[in-house]
This record gives sequence, structure tokens and C-alpha cells, in this order.
Amino acid sequence: MSTATRPSVTPAIPPLENGDRLSRDEFERRYEAMPGVTAELIEGVVYMASPVRHPQHGRPHLHVSTWLGVYEAGTPGVEAGDNGSVRLDRGNEIQPDVYLMIQARAGGQSRISADGYVEGAPELVAEVASSSVSLDLGPKLEAYRRNGVREYLVWRVLDAAFDWLVLVDGRYEPLPPDEDGLLRSRAFPGLWLDPTALLRSDLAGAIAALNRGLASPEHAAFVERLKGASA
Repeated sequence: MSTATRPSVTPAIPPLENGDRLSRDEFERRYEAMPGVTAELIEGVVYMASPVRHPQHGRPHLHVSTWLGVYEAGTPGVEAGDNGSVRLDRGNEIQPDVYLMIQARAGGQSRISADGYVEGAPELVAEVASSSVSLDLGPKLEAYRRNGVREYLVWRVLDAAFDWLVLVDGRYEPLPPDEDGLLRSRAFPGLWLDPTALLRSDLAGAIAALNRGLASPEHAAFVERLKGASA
């Protein structure tokens, strides 16, 4: 009597769906099986990305990325990222538009995992929000706050406004502008933002303001502190 061996069948990996409630491990398993798709896990809930329009997101995103990239170029010991997945905790794997972190060897609070993800909270996160304002200033804000993101910048494109929030005693408070209308980071000395310039798409003007911050004594002192911490 002969017997036939039944071929093994690998179960299909279910696709991610908006509103799924998943663990971070299960989210990653499904996400990795869906190349070309953008999704986030926020407070245990899956959010799928919508199509991106150029004026409402594509161009503002580029300008914020350029601004932070110039700061990284002038500040050894910090590292910027664009659309990288950030493992905040077991219920949150968020993909910020842009983020800035102090490198772990220089005393930063996040690190790069062996498989290439950011683990822990970057010191600063920036989001460009048009249709996503309620998410960015709702559950996503709460996840960032609880996990210790020190500064959270939201550009509300349709409202032509910026919210720069600073973590103080476990809650976010607005960062007030200086006498010149500039917003100056507390976590990253010398990171100066001219919101009026960005709102009128004057990237050169925004970089000029940032370059003044990079030439400031407080930025020079910050660079020296980072060098000392990583020595």
C-alpha cells in the first residue's frame, strides 16, 4: 500500500486594513508582505496612508526635510531621517514625515536596531498635516508625548500655521516665538525656524534663518557637548 505525502501549504499573510487592531509584531509581519504600501501603527490601530498631493504635502515635506538636513550637515552628532519607521513601544510603530535625533553614542534617547529601525523616541518629530490634522494632533500626538518625544512640530498646511510643541513635565506646551518671530528649538540649539518664510515657500529665506542659528554661540556649545559625550 502506497501513501502520498500531502504538500505543505503556507497560509497567506492577511493584508493590512485601515482600523485593524494589531500587535507591533503582527503589524510588521503584514507590512513587510505589502511592498509599496505606507502604513502606521498608532496606539495599536493601523492607519493606511492616503494619496499625497504636491501643494498640500509633497512640497512642504521637501522643505522641512531640507531644513533639517541642513541642520544635520552643520551639527556632528545628530541624525535626521525621512519617512523611517520608528518603534516607539509595543503598540506604536509610526512613520513620521521627518525626525531628528541625537546619535546614541552622543547621548541620544533612541538607537538604530540590528534590523535597521529606529527604536525609542527621536528628540524631535515633524509632521506635515493637511487631511491628517486630527490624527497628527490626536492619537499620534499622545503616542509621541507618552514616549518622550521632546519636541513635536506640526505644519498645518491648510491652516497656514505651525504648532511647535515642547515636552514640559510630561505634557506638551507651545514653543513661543522670539522677538523676531523665529521659533528656536530647545532640544537642538541653533535649529531656528522662520515660519513666515516656509509659509510663503521661501526655502532660501528659511535656510538663511537656520544658518544664523548654526552660527550662534549656543549651537557651537551644543556641538562641543556632543563631541564630549561621544568621545
